[in-house]
Amino acid sequence: MLFKRRKNTNFWERLRTLVWPRRSFWRSAQYYAKRALRLSATPHAIAAGIAAGTFASFTPLLGFHFLLAAALAWIVGGNLIASAIGTAVGNPLTVPFIWGATLETGKLILYGRHPTTIGPRDIGHLLWEMEFSQLWEPFLKPMLVGSLPLGLTAAVILYFVTRWGVLSFREQRRRRLAERARRRASAGASAS
Repeated sequence: MLFKRRKNTNFWERLRTLVWPRRSFWRSAQYYAKRALRLSATPHAIAAGIAAGTFASFTPLLGFHFLLAAALAWIVGGNLIASAIGTAVGNPLTVPFIWGATLETGKLILYGRHPTTIGPRDIGHLLWEMEFSQLWEPFLKPMLVGSLPLGLTAAVILYFVTRWGVLSFREQRRRRLAERARRRASAGASAS
């Protein structure tokens, strides 16, 4: 088969690559950015898709980010592939910071202060026992409420950054192709 790996990877190698990329996080981020820029959709659709994926990444609904991003992209007229790429904002490096910020913001919005009734031992117990009724009030509810303003802010910022990036990428590409065509035309005229 063409482009097949010489040595097949096992489960642990694939898991390690998922958590820690083989090259670097910067190269992975560049790869996702190039994938988004090269999509064949309008700049608005690409930017709206990235924004939908970004917003979905801020929610504590782990496992439903792709579905939520796709639904939001469909509502705002975004690209579904771009929404999947946008969910990469929530990766193993950023999720602890995102969730911590959404939890604290949600507590501030809901209670106006930071309640100290839950300690670290209680958190471990609740997460281990998975008692949803006890997990909802101190964690999931504030995280869901806190994800709304933070996710919306990040989505709006990334919408404008992505739209600008797509427009400038396409303009540079158009100039490059026009210059290449000009050089071919002048080379063809001088050869005859």
